Amino acid sequence: MNPIECSVSLHPYFKVHAGQLPAVKALLRAFVAKTATEEKVIGYEFTINGDEVFCREAYTSAEGVLAHLTNVDAELDKMRTLATLARLEVHGPAGELEKLKGPLGALNPQWFVYECGVRR
Repeated sequence: MNPIECSVSLHPYFKVHAGQLPAVKALLRAFVAKTATEEKVIGYEFTINGDEVFCREAYTSAEGVLAHLTNVDAELDKMRTLATLARLEVHGPAGELEKLKGPLGALNPQWFVYECGVRR
């Protein structure tokens, strides 16, 4: 299986509470600094549209996702005081998604099963 067929990506969308965007922007740098130390991260970045923050993140496996969530637990707790998780998508191969359904189930994500693709 090639890397794109095994990788798992998360796509959380946060709705920032009124007046909290400066605090969220500062917190994003803390997320990035901690994530940079992770062995199984493929890519991790934030984009902002008004009061909506999106994180595009990918990992080599479901285990990488779970390790990441443990690593940034304190930052996620802080983010929950500044913003609401409006939507969460999880993309990847069916077998990897199955490993995440229990741990991420309470977040009510949308599950997207890998079909095909190309990576350069």
